[in-house]
Amino acid sequence: MNTVAQSPPGSVREVIGRGAASTHLAPDDVRAVVREALASLPLDGRRLLVIIPDGTRTMPMPLMWDVLGAEAGPRVAALDYLVALGTHQPMTDAQLSRLVGRTVVEGRAGRTLIVNHRWDDPETFATLGAIPASEIRTLTGGLLDRSVTVSLNKLIFDYDHVLICGPVFPHEVVGFSGGNKYLFPGIAGPDIINFTHWLGALIGNYRVIGAACTPVRAVIDRAASLVTVPVSCLALVVAHDGLNGLYFGTPE
Repeated sequence: MNTVAQSPPGSVREVIGRGAASTHLAPDDVRAVVREALASLPLDGRRLLVIIPDGTRTMPMPLMWDVLGAEAGPRVAALDYLVALGTHQPMTDAQLSRLVGRTVVEGRAGRTLIVNHRWDDPETFATLGAIPASEIRTLTGGLLDRSVTVSLNKLIFDYDHVLICGPVFPHEVVGFSGGNKYLFPGIAGPDIINFTHWLGALIGNYRVIGAACTPVRAVIDRAASLVTVPVSCLALVVAHDGLNGLYFGTPE
């Protein structure tokens, strides 16, 4: 079914998705959502980069790998993956193989490239600009007052479209994970990674976790507005024993 997401005043964003708290999605349900979602994107003959979480997050990644390969693979010129590690350790080929359910050798599964984000390697980044101190004061409610450099893994600029694919969980720094968090801090440079985590610490876990709108999320979405490559999002609702929902729309 189609639903309408909550959006800023004056805008309406359609969301393609299915889900219910009391039932799990079958693989055919997942395929139907992904098929409808990708049909809405101009992907034919283009290069698609999918940003995914690492092994510290729970999701049916092998299923999503299969479905994205079946639905996007025949249309696109390239279908590759970037692991949003943030500051986590790079994953080995064996760990990546377990994550995606395919044998990965030297960062490849067949023709598909799977890249670990490296937050500690300055050569991997492009600087998109900066959020000025005046905006930071407003976004943080006066908690912080300095400009923030916005840098991002430059690999995304080798592609025509970026698709974020990952679960949404309550999160102690942002409020909820998912969406643009896969960009910042997922594939971001150290300045904005450190800034957002310090901001979350200043606000406090009790006030942040499970909140839909937080100053940290506001900073992340502002940083994402500097990204010039089109970005879409597949957000998963994951329970202990299955997938309760899958929704497609903007990362916001």
